[in-house]
Amino acid sequence: MKKALDNRELSWLKFNGRVLEEATDTSVPLCERLLFCQIFQSNLDEFFMIRAGSLYDRTLIDNRNVDNKTGMTPAEQLRAIYKKVHEMIPTVETAYADTMSHLDAAGVEHVELAKITDREEEYLHAYFNSEIRPIISPQVVDKRHPFPFLSNKAIYAVTHLESKNGVKLGIIPAGGSFPRMIILPDKSRLRFVLAEDVILRYCSDVFENYKILGKAVIRITRNADINLEEGLYDRDADYRRVMEELLKKRRKLSPVRLELYGNLGAEGIKHLCRNLDLTEEKIFFTAAPLDLSFIFTIRNRIERAHPEFFYDPQTPQRPRDVIHGMPLLPQVLKHDVLLSYPYESIRPFIGLLNEAGNDPEVISIKITLYRVASNSKVIEALISAAENGKEVFVLVELRARFDEENNIEWSRRLERAGCKVMYGPEGLKVHSKLLLITRKNGRELQYITQIGTGNYNEKTSELYTDLSLITADSRIGLEAGVVFNALSLGNPVENCKYLMAAPKSLQNKVIELIDREIAEAQSGREGYIGLKLNSVTDKTLINKLIEASAAGVKVDMVVRGICCLIAGIEGQSENITVRSIVGRYLEHSRIYIFGCSERQKVYISSADFMTRNTLRRVEIAAPVHSPELRERILEMFDILMRDNVKARIQAPDGTYHKVQPGEHEKRICAQEYFAREAKRFAEEASLKKPVPVKVTAVKKVKLQKKSRRNVIKLRARRK
Repeated sequence: MKKALDNRELSWLKFNGRVLEEATDTSVPLCERLLFCQIFQSNLDEFFMIRAGSLYDRTLIDNRNVDNKTGMTPAEQLRAIYKKVHEMIPTVETAYADTMSHLDAAGVEHVELAKITDREEEYLHAYFNSEIRPIISPQVVDKRHPFPFLSNKAIYAVTHLESKNGVKLGIIPAGGSFPRMIILPDKSRLRFVLAEDVILRYCSDVFENYKILGKAVIRITRNADINLEEGLYDRDADYRRVMEELLKKRRKLSPVRLELYGNLGAEGIKHLCRNLDLTEEKIFFTAAPLDLSFIFTIRNRIERAHPEFFYDPQTPQRPRDVIHGMPLLPQVLKHDVLLSYPYESIRPFIGLLNEAGNDPEVISIKITLYRVASNSKVIEALISAAENGKEVFVLVELRARFDEENNIEWSRRLERAGCKVMYGPEGLKVHSKLLLITRKNGRELQYITQIGTGNYNEKTSELYTDLSLITADSRIGLEAGVVFNALSLGNPVENCKYLMAAPKSLQNKVIELIDREIAEAQSGREGYIGLKLNSVTDKTLINKLIEASAAGVKVDMVVRGICCLIAGIEGQSENITVRSIVGRYLEHSRIYIFGCSERQKVYISSADFMTRNTLRRVEIAAPVHSPELRERILEMFDILMRDNVKARIQAPDGTYHKVQPGEHEKRICAQEYFAREAKRFAEEASLKKPVPVKVTAVKKVKLQKKSRRNVIKLRARRK
């Protein structure tokens, strides 16, 4: 009997295949198709660095440690991964070539060096000799000269040199202080070549005493799955210093993939792989550029001249739940607010932080930070609040993958400003998006709590779909306080009545809610579960959802990426539907819905249904108590389920197919719908008379005096 379970890694590759489909979709504007090629490529880089790297490590330690869903060993999973990725390479080659051929007609040309004119040959040769050759560092590898360390994801030009004493390789780093994209002199068209191709063309000038038998451009991907727990909790060690040492270690781990274009020859490739300890299955030959990040230069150069090659501009709108021209804090004290990114702006949230930092009645601000923008206004607001004398508690997660160095620096800046900086509990990443502002209004304490599905990052708030709930509900605020108190002591919170808090009380509460729906279905009533997630891998929750389906509970799931649950299998998951939406924005919000009508409970969360989220991280799911906001989220979920433009539906064999609208069915693209609705609400709000902001002169004077006093105290403390 077929199991309703899929392998995590192969499911992720299916997701990246859906990303690649956008690169071949002719309804997507040309430059956006090119961007999807680049996203596919960068996704794959990270996948090999982390997931394939982790599996490689397991093959060395214990290859009997099998996947709990499919029974595949680490080695079997790696073989399946390499096989699938080899099958995907022709599609990305075709997508890139096809997109560039269409751009060629508009005056943008990636020039093949075999087709350049004599004048262009002269120009490029001169450019190579004046701009590139003086600053490159070529090396010859033979019996007397060791093979050099090749950096992760760096591009190299490699030559097989004729030698009487065995294989010799010439290696030239193809990156440096020279631009990667070299523009040819042509006033009428944007014609360009890549620096690595130019280096490869004129490498005979560098190795002039050798005959070149073969040459190619290469790029290796290294395992980056370092053990971040190693040494982190030595009480005598500085946490940040240990993290910095581990990050250095990451850069030197074993290669797991070799990408190559050109013709190095069999002997040259064999010698290269022997030095890199790579087998044949790990070599990927391609005709597309090995790193497509240069497309951002193309986009910037032609955006004004060819707006038709891009998505229509969309600006995050004024949020519908926020009255323009009035501080947000008093609004939240009256009613809950929901912000929906990227359709609505993050500015009101940043404004809330600034208001809290300047409000004389605010006692403390507590927040968890996982990833922030490079020029973070959130950090600026927290620093300003600390300088104004507020107690600011910031839990910075130093182990946020590939943001570790940024977060180390932010933690230093926050400390210098007077914030109390903490790190996550031992063995647990803090992935929750939680803010608690505490005010003292006379004798009464007021709590303003924000729970989000995405990071406090202004940049990604314009690219990722996320939800941010801001509430003055004291029940939520008190429990958020319990969470922060536990984290300040280095512990996860044990239990909450209203919030779900991983790792202690999220998975079990979700199971309880699923069991409630199972009981309803078994009693002959309607049971319902609706889930919007990024990934589903937690086998305990998957089995419980399959149990619910078998009991007759209808389960609707919108899962962007990995989904190890296979829907539609008779007797197991036949009452489950799984959809994936891949479009202009990255679907990132998490929504949990349990029950129907008056029984219905709605939550938003930072947690996916992955074991790492439910059992190995600090995550928060919060109930939406406001009837209006609950109805709004249910409408969002309904639109996502009705998407027939960017949605793919999962078949019982685990494959995904685009939803095909009926002949008379209305076309619905969820992301376009939400953008239109946000704009409509903003336009309607702009027609209303703005509410004037009322701040008494007394409060202003008190605030200014207090702020000045606190700044003087802080400066004295620093001295």
